[in-house]
Amino acid sequence: MKYNQFKAMVITIASLPLGFSITYGAEQTSPNGKIRVHADVINGVPTYSIDFKGQEIIKPSTLGFELADGPDMMNGFKLMDVKTSSFDETWQPVWGENSNIRNHYNELHLCMDQPEHYRKMDLRFRIYNDGVGFRYEFPNNGVMTYFIIKEEKTQFAMTGDHKAWWIAGDYDTQEYDYTESRLSEIRDLMASSIYPNASQEQFSPTGVQTSLQLKTDDGVYLNLHEAALVDYSCMHLNLDDTSMVFTSWLTPDAQGNKGHHQTPCKSPWRTIMITDNACDILASNLILNLNEPCKYEDTSWIKPIKYVGVWWEMIGGGKPWDYTSDLPSVRLDSPDYSNAKPHGNHPANNENVKKYIDFAAEHGFDQVLVEGWNVGWEDWFGHSKDFVFDFVTPYPDFDIEMLNDYAHSKGVRLMMHHETSGSVRNYERHMAKAYDLMDKYGYNAVKSGYVGNMIPRGEHHYGQWLVNHYLYAVTEAAKHHIMVNAHEAVRPTGLCRTYPNLVGNESARGTEYEAFAGNKPSHTTVLPFTRLQGGPMDYTPGIFEMDMSKVDPNNNGHVNSTLARQLALYVTMYSPIQMAADVPEVYNKYMDAFQFIKDVPVDWDESKYLAAEPGKYIVAARREKGGKDWYVGCTSGEDGYEASLSLDFLEPGKNYMATIYEDAKDAHYLTNPQAYSISTKKVNSKTKLNMKAAPGGGYAISIKQL
Repeated sequence: MKYNQFKAMVITIASLPLGFSITYGAEQTSPNGKIRVHADVINGVPTYSIDFKGQEIIKPSTLGFELADGPDMMNGFKLMDVKTSSFDETWQPVWGENSNIRNHYNELHLCMDQPEHYRKMDLRFRIYNDGVGFRYEFPNNGVMTYFIIKEEKTQFAMTGDHKAWWIAGDYDTQEYDYTESRLSEIRDLMASSIYPNASQEQFSPTGVQTSLQLKTDDGVYLNLHEAALVDYSCMHLNLDDTSMVFTSWLTPDAQGNKGHHQTPCKSPWRTIMITDNACDILASNLILNLNEPCKYEDTSWIKPIKYVGVWWEMIGGGKPWDYTSDLPSVRLDSPDYSNAKPHGNHPANNENVKKYIDFAAEHGFDQVLVEGWNVGWEDWFGHSKDFVFDFVTPYPDFDIEMLNDYAHSKGVRLMMHHETSGSVRNYERHMAKAYDLMDKYGYNAVKSGYVGNMIPRGEHHYGQWLVNHYLYAVTEAAKHHIMVNAHEAVRPTGLCRTYPNLVGNESARGTEYEAFAGNKPSHTTVLPFTRLQGGPMDYTPGIFEMDMSKVDPNNNGHVNSTLARQLALYVTMYSPIQMAADVPEVYNKYMDAFQFIKDVPVDWDESKYLAAEPGKYIVAARREKGGKDWYVGCTSGEDGYEASLSLDFLEPGKNYMATIYEDAKDAHYLTNPQAYSISTKKVNSKTKLNMKAAPGGGYAISIKQL
């Protein structure tokens, strides 16, 4: 019997009324037929498996839940109905890597009963050409109305001891360098000093975070993550390293529960990207497509941003966020700064901010971020953390009205900064008046922060309560036409499609770590495969001074990158919000290289990944929004990367001028990071360039049509 005939028989049998014997379960393939999902209820247990090009890639894996307030939903199920459908659309994001995104999948929908407990649970699979998304759905037509999740038990059964790029399980941070190892090596590495702060008491010794990048010995790339994380706890993965089976592990609340729900409801999508070309992982829109369309009718106020800011002086230069340390226990209900003596080097002061405004205006930047502008930083670690910030009261040396007027007169905006110090209830109390203040002075973007242990105490950054808060902040901001760049929040899961004023997140180890702990040179070759799968990161690239002792004599840190690679990151690490993170005095020394940062767009019509291997290198090319110019970036790991670069993505028959910013021959991220060269060359679609990135280096190319 041919497969298509068999598939039709399977679906017909699976759709028969209760009372008929269901033998074969159900199957569905991707539109191109390369990925096949088989789903079934075997001995009462929901199970699925996945094939790729005829080979098993996810072995039979079980699904279900342990509940804290009732019998588990792990077994005792009957498959009642199977539905299949197909969907194909092309949609336009408000901003993004491409101006058009195709959303094309085949769907498999299993309806199940748990008759002993009169409960229902559905499984919905969407199979794309580059992967699979599936979720649990709880209809409101059984006896279960309210339920508390003790643990989700979704399995991802691997077919071997794959190579993995991973960070340790943690409920509150992703700010780790990635480790490359075999799955079987995770246990020993986790126990080493690589992850001294990981929450090992909360996870198994093999707990890791998503997005998790994997590669089989046969050269198949897998990526495990989640999409559309709404009103649910963030998912981590625990590995049974004897069977090589990952099992979901949700972030708990203060009572240890993993989620409180009311039917009808649904889980986030559990996602599995599958391809034998690493570039396809980077180009995938699976996560975005599994999110709902944009909720806003008017999006004209949402604009990509290129900005500078008062930030690196504190991070790398050791200057203070607070105006004075003379008031060690400030309470915002009765502050008294009249007799306070300023440090004298508080960077968020009028004259310094005006300097950044002038620099932004001169070089065409949109906004200036100012951190440390508002009272409360003195009591950062004080006992009154519940009341630290009110988000509206400036320090005496920050004239908020004058500075905003000055910025607007130069065609520049100030970017607001809201550091919550993890006191989320305090932030929600003050949020309305904080957004009102932004309206008053013409701010349209805010960088929010959640550093520290969470209040309510016992809650975690990645739990259901905080997941709901982050989205609340975004939707409330939208009422004021404000864009949000949230730091230390939960890692993104594609919600920027639905709420495009969520223009950025941090939620990973960013450039700030270069100032004190350093990042591995391979770090920026891994992040696009992992953290960036769910949405853009405010990585804050553009550091030109690599020796931190020249910035602050007390800082022995080193930026593990060449200068040319710092330029490339504006292309390889996509974000609609990009910062030139170094200080104006440093940029003034390298204005020829700084030209690339001035030129490179932050919104694109078309993106192509030309070469990639996690931990080794990434080469990306992007065409500017509404234009014909292209930009190319390459970031490499410790070994560097040398290859011929074909420009066949250019429009045939057209001539271009390429400006090439590359590592000098003797460049090296440790010994000679600021060695670079700039050259120009006429090119066309037939041109091939021999390009070499130094260890920890890269190159950037602007290609302008003549």
